[in-house]
Amino acid sequence: MAYTSTEAHSSVEKGAKIAGYGRSNVRGIPVDGRYAMIPQRLDEAIAADLEAGLLPACAVATVGTTSTTSIDPVPAIADLCATHDLWLHVDAAYGGAAAILPEMREVLAGCDRADSLVINPHKWLFTPIDCSAFYCRQPELLRRAFSLVPEYLRTGEDEIVRNLMDYGISLGRRFRALKLWLVLRTFGRAGIAARLREHMRLARQFAGWVEAAPEFELAAPVPFSVVCFRALPAGAAPAGAPGGDTGGDGDHRAGEDGAGADQLNQQLMDAVNATGEVYLSHTRLHDRLTLRLAIGNIRTGEQHVRRAWELLSAAARRLRG
Repeated sequence: MAYTSTEAHSSVEKGAKIAGYGRSNVRGIPVDGRYAMIPQRLDEAIAADLEAGLLPACAVATVGTTSTTSIDPVPAIADLCATHDLWLHVDAAYGGAAAILPEMREVLAGCDRADSLVINPHKWLFTPIDCSAFYCRQPELLRRAFSLVPEYLRTGEDEIVRNLMDYGISLGRRFRALKLWLVLRTFGRAGIAARLREHMRLARQFAGWVEAAPEFELAAPVPFSVVCFRALPAGAAPAGAPGGDTGGDGDHRAGEDGAGADQLNQQLMDAVNATGEVYLSHTRLHDRLTLRLAIGNIRTGEQHVRRAWELLSAAARRLRG
């Protein structure tokens, strides 16, 4: 059995399919009001599976989930993995980059106890897709799982050079590290940190505009540079600030229920995207259509974020009218 948050990326289930576990052997663990995995519910799921004669094998914690960029409590999850001898993988594909900033170092708290960890520079380190940095505490286990070397692939360098074909599914691989090296060489740590810090400032600024506007509501906390929000139909009241400690499963609800609010937000996203000036994406939180503004391009500045808000406000007024 494998365990992960209900907010985890679909790659976890896809990986389980590739590994032969099957989707039915992946347990989705409920999240709290901040959309982070609840360790107590993980503990309960492991105990129930052991009672049923199943074998808990691994858990996946996320630092920066795709929909809301929430941060799972990795230290508590690591404790449970140690107790039950589970492999702990941390998906820090998006949020891990933020740890470059001294004030954000805590987002990787507990990750030093993971068996494996991934960070994707193509998500928030300005590197063209695709480029993933994968760390593994026991790389020889990967080699045992994946290595298959027929005679026509053997060379005199096999014992000298680490061939990445032995550590994953792909045989042929591009030189992905080169483009990341160029980014690091061009901007340096200080330059990258300054851009990440500005992205987070812009996200907080945009979230402030959303919270101050009675016709919009913030749908999730903003730990990084993605803002989840919704437009409210005329007469609907916001549900209040998201992210409180619910003491159990997350139960934050958007201010307006029903298909009407979803239709409004779909029309709003379509209208803004049709301008060609900005591009919004969406997700579903508590089965409600939620808009997402992601700030991650190296050239994005305050003028672009402000223009996005102008377009959203104007389109929302027009749709309500």
